[in-house]
Amino acid sequence: MLSPRTTARADSYATDFASAKPFRYVVMDDFLDESAAERLLEQFPAFESGNARTESGTLGNKSTVEKIRGLGADYASLDDLVQSEAFLTLVGRITGIPHLLYDPWYFGGGTHENRNTQDLDAHIDFNRHPVKHWDRRLNLIVYLNREWEDAWGGSLELHSDPHSPDDSVTTITPLFNRAVVFETTEHSWHAFPEIRLPPGKAALTRKSIALYFYSESRPAEEIADTHSTIYVDRPLPEHFAAGRMLSEQDLHDLRILMIRRDQHVTRLYGEITALTKQLEDAQRHARRMGWATEPASTPGPMAQAAPARSPPLRALAQKLPESLKRPLRRLWYGAGN
Repeated sequence: MLSPRTTARADSYATDFASAKPFRYVVMDDFLDESAAERLLEQFPAFESGNARTESGTLGNKSTVEKIRGLGADYASLDDLVQSEAFLTLVGRITGIPHLLYDPWYFGGGTHENRNTQDLDAHIDFNRHPVKHWDRRLNLIVYLNREWEDAWGGSLELHSDPHSPDDSVTTITPLFNRAVVFETTEHSWHAFPEIRLPPGKAALTRKSIALYFYSESRPAEEIADTHSTIYVDRPLPEHFAAGRMLSEQDLHDLRILMIRRDQHVTRLYGEITALTKQLEDAQRHARRMGWATEPASTPGPMAQAAPARSPPLRALAQKLPESLKRPLRRLWYGAGN
């Protein structure tokens, strides 16, 4: 299923990956066997069959299907490929990251389809697997668009630092059977601008397959606290200046920026609320089971009362019933590429 070109050019790709800016990545054209890529496009799921709910719970213009194995024989073959030792070794050779792990849950991955007006703010991805707590190391995106132009929006952007006025951006057009693999770190900021298709092209959608890979550890200098996807809201366009008469398009852009910022704030409030509830549920469950819930470091009288047998938080979490674990997992993945 993999194109012979991909294997043959592995050393060249490794050189490109190691030297790339603004962070390590490589573009691989003709990634899959041509006929296999054609069949994946033919079997790509209908937009309506995927999850098109936004992070705020409303219907949006992005649809995802995580469990790709059920999409047809060729998706099952792709699933077999990406979990094979030979493939993981090849990707490790290209990226210099050994002992890569396949994600059988496809958290946040799978098929992604984006319709006209959809965009994606600059972000870094969640950094640990929600179930296994592995370190997230790589994104591998395979694009399935027969025609696409950067002027239409939707092209992948790699940012040096979206917080900075000196942010530099590398643009990658999401063309058919093109794969992009890039490292997942605390500085691998990526995005795509709003899709604005020209007249006659409105029926097109941006299609891709997202594959994420992990490892059981990572270099010490890359370790960070566990976090969900972190976004940076887009700044005002450069043409917004004192004395400018706002056009209808300007008003549209302003509304989108305000809606997006509100969505991000709502998501964060939702995470805080959900995490607080999870903690309270865990504490109630621990009390029912006779476990201690107060940490030994708590100041005052509680410190004296906390038994030495208090389990660590992760050990406690593993003992929670599945009905409590499941909502917590959903907080840690999102976005797309």
